Amino acid sequence: MSKVYSSIANKKPEDIISRKEFDVILESNHLLIERLVNEETVIPDFDSFQSTIERIYHEVRMDQRGNVADYIPQLAKVAPDQCGVSICTIDGQVAHFGDWQEPFSVQSASKPLNYCLAVEENGIDHVHSHVGHEPSGRSFNEISLNHDGLPHNPLINSGAIMTCSLIKSKESTAERFEHILKTWKEACHSKTISFNNSIYLSEVETADRNYALAYFMRENNAFPERTNLKKTLELYFQCCSIEATTADLATLAATFANGGVCPFSGKTVFKSSTIRNCLSLMNTCGMYDHSGEFSFKVGIPAKSGVSGVVFGVIPNTMGICVWAPRINKQGNSLKALEFYNKLSEVFTFHNYDSLVLEETGKTNPRVNNDYSRIHKAQELCIAAAYGDMPRIKSMVAKGTGLNDSDYDGRTPLHLAVCEKRKEAIAYLLKHGADPNLEDRWRKTAFDEAVALNDNDILTLLGAASKVPIEKTRKPLMPDV
Repeated sequence: MSKVYSSIANKKPEDIISRKEFDVILESNHLLIERLVNEETVIPDFDSFQSTIERIYHEVRMDQRGNVADYIPQLAKVAPDQCGVSICTIDGQVAHFGDWQEPFSVQSASKPLNYCLAVEENGIDHVHSHVGHEPSGRSFNEISLNHDGLPHNPLINSGAIMTCSLIKSKESTAERFEHILKTWKEACHSKTISFNNSIYLSEVETADRNYALAYFMRENNAFPERTNLKKTLELYFQCCSIEATTADLATLAATFANGGVCPFSGKTVFKSSTIRNCLSLMNTCGMYDHSGEFSFKVGIPAKSGVSGVVFGVIPNTMGICVWAPRINKQGNSLKALEFYNKLSEVFTFHNYDSLVLEETGKTNPRVNNDYSRIHKAQELCIAAAYGDMPRIKSMVAKGTGLNDSDYDGRTPLHLAVCEKRKEAIAYLLKHGADPNLEDRWRKTAFDEAVALNDNDILTLLGAASKVPIEKTRKPLMPDV
């Protein structure tokens, strides 16, 4: 949808969309349109969500810390203060801010896709007989191998060189790269993904460390038999020299979030099992030697590149891409790190937020506010019925509506009365529960107490009721 929208976004309000344009929008976005009509989108209030993302973008865009990567001459020429942000949900909702249309070199952001290709072609066991899956704890280009003599994982330079050796190894370098670029275009649903030859030549001219890594791995017999080292390195440098925009990488991330299915084309680019394994590696190894802290604070799978790009994946929800060229010593964009930190502070996107949802005070944009309110009301009704005082107190303290009801119009007070939970009744009344509300059968909590013939409960209710206590006691019969 972003591709269609960008083509018509600059039209004046009085301009009329042609029938052909309208048909294109419907054809390429019929699933999203259907979800919008039925109010079933993954982010129900996308306008509000988009406004928050825009606020975070403006908060981080003026950060002047860090410098552009200068060990690759062409990267050193990039304007340092550019910043772009793109969001793409698994059902095709998109939002873009800043320099989102500016192409940049993907660098190490190419590594997850190459890993997926290697796994799909060779199988998970064969791939990991040549590369590990543990964080290295060291710089991304460190000359080191694990205790088995293999690169630590596929998302550092040595491991990425290894996965390149496993992709279409019997074909020419040109055919191998064409295969990879085709997959990029499918995963990003983009025809504008390109190759920057100047960056490629710059990579080759400054490749001593990567050549050293490759020869070190060959010395340790890590490569598959008959691996052509020169062609493998050429392919690796070509992959790093692919150019894309934040819109492209947000779509790639959304394809990952969608289990390998592109949200715009509906095409399965990768198997869901491949994506699961890739996201596991991204979660632990994707941010160089900042991966542990990123996983702790932000809690989503992500991959960075020294060009200043960081794309993040929120499974079953969306993909995010931030690009800002100023990086720190670890090779990560400082603006992007700050953006993701703020994102995690506001929204329940951390992998483990579901364990402490109410304690975080964060917003869950995936839940319709009305649905969330109903769910909490039902939860409090259940707690009241069981007399679960710790749960009742916790929910009341967090502002759960005491007079909200379940689908039968029964409030927590109704349920507490029916089950004779006197402590719960007293607590709910003290904190504002209304004893005069009627359920779908037009019964109040008083009516339930009358039916129970319980004077203690009626006394509790009488103190808060508009109905005289004497009147409510008349129907009572003596206990038998």
